[in-house]
Amino acid sequence: MVSRPVRRDRGLRGVVIQPYRGYGTSDEIYLMGRVFRQPRLGAGLPMGSVLKEVGDVARRLGRWGLGRVKVKARMAGTSATLLTDRDGYFHIELTPRQMLDPTQHWHSVELEVTWKGETATATGLVYVPPPSARRVVISDIDDTVMHTGVANKAKMLWRLFVQGAESRTAFPGVAEFYQALHEGASGGEGNPMLYVSRAPWSIYEVLESFFRLNKIPEGPVLFLREWGLTLQRPLPRRARHHKHDLIEDMLARYPHLPFVLIGDSGQHDPEVYADIVRRHPDRVEAVYIRDVSDTEARAGEIRQLWRETRMAGSPLVLTDNSAAMAEHAAHIGLVPTNPPTGAPTTRERVSVKR
Repeated sequence: MVSRPVRRDRGLRGVVIQPYRGYGTSDEIYLMGRVFRQPRLGAGLPMGSVLKEVGDVARRLGRWGLGRVKVKARMAGTSATLLTDRDGYFHIELTPRQMLDPTQHWHSVELEVTWKGETATATGLVYVPPPSARRVVISDIDDTVMHTGVANKAKMLWRLFVQGAESRTAFPGVAEFYQALHEGASGGEGNPMLYVSRAPWSIYEVLESFFRLNKIPEGPVLFLREWGLTLQRPLPRRARHHKHDLIEDMLARYPHLPFVLIGDSGQHDPEVYADIVRRHPDRVEAVYIRDVSDTEARAGEIRQLWRETRMAGSPLVLTDNSAAMAEHAAHIGLVPTNPPTGAPTTRERVSVKR
């Protein structure tokens, strides 16, 4: 079987290459993906039906990563062959030999795998910031872009693994605010949008659909992690420093661009972002935290972090809606002076204006 180039697996049976959106510069690009086999569960069932969603979940969990498989990659006159890890994941770093078109933000990487006589191909996409880019935006996904309910583990797992893209809810004003950040105050800046989540890679295509349905700018990559929730490994792996390490890596890869960090108060985003500000006080323009906590103790902890980031020179904004974030972003010149509006503020807003 030869599979056509895919961004989503579309229920294909057999060997599938699933590239995740990559990022890079004119000197080096980075792309991650996975090679796996999967059953054709959920195919032929009506879209939006419970059986279809359950079949899709079973198909994703039933994937069998193909370890130690050769992946051939080609881009801009450069080629490389690498092996997948034990779970079928691959990491590609290429140095383009040909000059990349500066008018194009997304660049193609051709992928090919042959396993036991079965060949699969796919086209990966890599985002290279244009010369007009003025900053990098890193945003959490869960309870920052869409409502997940991380505090309630049972509901969170249901939303993560069972609900389709159409059933997931974006926070009001997120699409407009993120589009404004992507375009920048002058418009057309093409600022890269990077997304981080603690969710597993197995829901990648669901998140892609969610971003497109809600008109949220798609980022160079959805930084997820391998939970190991497959038939091969039923228990998730721990990744305590996952987000912090990824941000540090991005700071090193884009040394000439400042950063904007967006997260929520429910987990450890404020603590992680405050530590990044302490380590790189001249690299973070603003920190935006969506307030999803209901305890005064948590609010007190974030106030302390607000003081620390202020002393380091970066404002921290705590609010429960995107409109307040957009207003502050407009005030410091990140987005146009007529920022997008969202739902009215109903909780405490903590902010510092430069």
